[in-house]
Amino acid sequence: MSPVMAVTENTKWLRVAFAIVATAFSASATISVLLFRRKSRDLNRRIRELEASLKASLEKCAAERQGRTRAQQALRKALTENNSDKFERTFYPMTPIAVVQSCFSTRNGTPRQPLLVPLARACLAFDSGQFPPAALEGLGEYSHCWILYVFHLNTDLEKLWNEPAKSKFKAKVRVPRLKGGRMGVFATRSPHRPCPIGLTVAKVEAVQGHMVLLSGVDLVDGTPVLDIKPYLPYCDSVQEATVPKWVTVDNMLAVASVSFSQEFSSTLANCWVKTEKRSLYESPGEFQSLIKEVLSWDIRSLSQRKRPHGCLLKMENHAVSNMNPEFEKDQDEDLGYENEQGSISSSNVIYHLILEGLDISYIIDCGGNAVVEKVTPSTNTQDNSRRCCNYMIWRDKLGPKTIVETATNT
Repeated sequence: MSPVMAVTENTKWLRVAFAIVATAFSASATISVLLFRRKSRDLNRRIRELEASLKASLEKCAAERQGRTRAQQALRKALTENNSDKFERTFYPMTPIAVVQSCFSTRNGTPRQPLLVPLARACLAFDSGQFPPAALEGLGEYSHCWILYVFHLNTDLEKLWNEPAKSKFKAKVRVPRLKGGRMGVFATRSPHRPCPIGLTVAKVEAVQGHMVLLSGVDLVDGTPVLDIKPYLPYCDSVQEATVPKWVTVDNMLAVASVSFSQEFSSTLANCWVKTEKRSLYESPGEFQSLIKEVLSWDIRSLSQRKRPHGCLLKMENHAVSNMNPEFEKDQDEDLGYENEQGSISSSNVIYHLILEGLDISYIIDCGGNAVVEKVTPSTNTQDNSRRCCNYMIWRDKLGPKTIVETATNT
């Protein structure tokens, strides 16, 4: 075969191969296009199915919402249709969302208002099964928060279940700053209210898991919490707000001084061995500072301040427990005090303050000087073995320790 014929033959076969490759590529491209179109049709069909399902779900939710609204309206109507009162009496079920674990073991000695005792700490423990930690995300970025709670230790809660005409609702209550004078209940912060709901503000120290550490609290241990809301200065603080003159009386409830006996330090050291495992405080010195802050305000009731010996005689020489005037039920009337008699002075009466499960004994002389005598384990507090928080849990969250002035022994 001549060279020219060989080149022609090779060119022929190259053309055939190229044609075969081109045909295969075209077939492959055609198959890819067909597959893409099929997948596109399947995807569009799936999108339409999901859109139809979503629309059906939204319509179902809307129908259920309308049904719930109608059911609630019917329930309110059923509750009120047999009521002849001028105002409808509607009831709303509420369940606590958290429980307070406070340094105040009893209501006696709990501050009358929030932020009066900066070292007063409490932990809000939420039900982790009902409220995951995600519900508290962002709360730690606020400095303070509002807390709505129940006055669960009120001694007149049974009145809430009585008929309105039989509830014996008291329109006026005694006010400490009025020296026992009465004021309309809605013009006071008294816990004895038609609905025993309290409102307080506290400093947010830290948030961890399903717990919130607070300070400056006026909440007793075991308080049920209904809600917690962040404090917003731009709308919660009213710069032009005014109050009655009797609210602004300064130092009326303050004591002249707080000191500690020589016996105090040793008794506190003995008690701290067991207390520190469940305490919200780092050391005995910090706990002593808490005692000083609490007792810097006269936490005695009006009756105890006016007639301390009367308390002693009525209690048959037993130690007197402080009763927060905002919790007591008109002591002057209920205990039947008469004019002062006898020669017992206030410095002869031993008062008791219970913090962190410890019983702090102290006296107050006629000049308003408080002397803390000793500390012993308390037998009158509820079991704190279920407390899930202590200082060690929050140590890393609190950051560098703030220098706190510790009261010196005198």
